Amino acid sequence: IADTQGRMQSPDAIQARIEALIRAESPKKPLSDAKLEKLLGAQGLAIARRTIAKYREALHIPPSHLRHKTA
Repeated sequence: IADTQGRMQSPDAIQARIEALIRAESPKKPLSDAKLEKLLGAQGLAIARRTIAKYREALHIPPSHLRHKTA
């Protein structure tokens, strides 16, 4: 997958970025796949929400509604 500057990004590098964003999220307001898409887009990486979901699942990270902590 190419970033906005034309540099190729490996799936492993993209997964690492997704994992880093999720680790930094607030447990009370976890990031949805759509929000991750926007954040990565702001970093110059145009990637589809469905691809983010696929990579998140490959990392064994549950969806945002299952990561939400109320306490």
